[in-house]
Amino acid sequence: MRKDSPLVSVYITNYNYGSFIEQSVASVLNQTLEDFELIIIDDGSTDNSKEIIEQYRPLEGVTIIYQQNKGLNITNNVAMRVAKGKYLMRLDADDYLVPEALEKMTALLEANKELGLVFPDYYYVDATGNITGEERRHNFEKEVSLYDQPAHGACTIIRLSFLKKIGGYNESFTCQDGYDLWLKFITHFSVSNINSPLFYYRRHGQNLTTNEERILETRRAIKETFLNKEEMADSTLVVIPARNTRIKKQSWPLLKMGNQATVLEQRVAEALKANTTKMVYIISEDTDLIAFAQKAFSSDARVKVLERSAQLAGPNQTLGATVALAVNDAQEQGLQFENVLTLTLDYPFTEASIIDDAVNTLHLFKSDSVLTVRPDNKAYYRHNGHSLSAILDQEKFTRLEREALYRAAGGIMASTLSSFKKQTKVNAGRMSHVVVDELSAFGVFSEFDFELYQLRLGAQDA
Repeated sequence: MRKDSPLVSVYITNYNYGSFIEQSVASVLNQTLEDFELIIIDDGSTDNSKEIIEQYRPLEGVTIIYQQNKGLNITNNVAMRVAKGKYLMRLDADDYLVPEALEKMTALLEANKELGLVFPDYYYVDATGNITGEERRHNFEKEVSLYDQPAHGACTIIRLSFLKKIGGYNESFTCQDGYDLWLKFITHFSVSNINSPLFYYRRHGQNLTTNEERILETRRAIKETFLNKEEMADSTLVVIPARNTRIKKQSWPLLKMGNQATVLEQRVAEALKANTTKMVYIISEDTDLIAFAQKAFSSDARVKVLERSAQLAGPNQTLGATVALAVNDAQEQGLQFENVLTLTLDYPFTEASIIDDAVNTLHLFKSDSVLTVRPDNKAYYRHNGHSLSAILDQEKFTRLEREALYRAAGGIMASTLSSFKKQTKVNAGRMSHVVVDELSAFGVFSEFDFELYQLRLGAQDA
């Protein structure tokens, strides 16, 4: 270790990880690269962490900081200010490094002065340190041109001068520091990955990573900080294709639960709440549904109802032909808009914030289109005539990013107007994605789904 002008400043963030922090510190002290300093920041732990941390105070090149629950991003900026190294890396106190981690990542940064950050692949371990899997990212030199899959927040080495140039971490967010950092760096600098697992990522009951709703909500808020909200406002034509689907002999679009509005009215209301929505088009071939919609929205100038032919609603017709009806009508009316978004009625819990997130994602990553999805880790099989065979072995030890599966969920597709007019498809060209939470991903396609929907509404009203 070096006390003055080290190559790397490693900082360990700790809050009540007394049972893990010794292994984390040891993994830093045992690095093959010795040109580093270690900063241990305890964020107000109430367990035995302080007793353990104090063991390292006599070591040269170790700095210990105690603070009271300032949160992750404030802690990151504290580390940025006290660090003496050329590069900076955070290690969470429940994770630990392989011995060559610093050596391999700094070598890549030293070889390329334009590179802003480097992140590695990693192992998954459980609470007791048993390896349960391996995460392999895309090869950034050969396979990546769309940067909508961020680096893991921890164990990413950053060029400190670049971090200071972009103003450090945004302290208004209490989690997802890595996502904020990722968006800043891909906007201004080069980034890369080492296709080798260089740290052990521990998954256990105390991890922040289990709080999916908080993570996704924070990511949406972070994206908004990179875009001009006023410029994004009223930029999108929302199209709701409406078939009069019947479930349990009831019209799904016109279904009323108690004193609530119909499913169709609820979906239109969410679309109109979105900051990015310019106009909502309801398009259907069903005369009863059209009559209801015309009456329900007759006083709302931002909602228009169009009829499509039965042929256009047929199973062999693409959604693009229906969307084109709305686009052509809107342009004939002189409406100015940049994006087209479809919102299906099958997903009753998708909210306005996800509509805005889809449009924001479309522009932030300069995509042609965007799709709302859920990661899918289930095993799928096909029959080859002789036997069932796995499409992808989802149970294997090494998880390859290039083999990750996503299923469409949430009922949203969006594209830029220019892409749609060129392709006559909403989901075309370079497609980015928005991961939605489990509730937003819930769709009603069967009687069983319908019963679950009723149960959910009952629980919300209770």
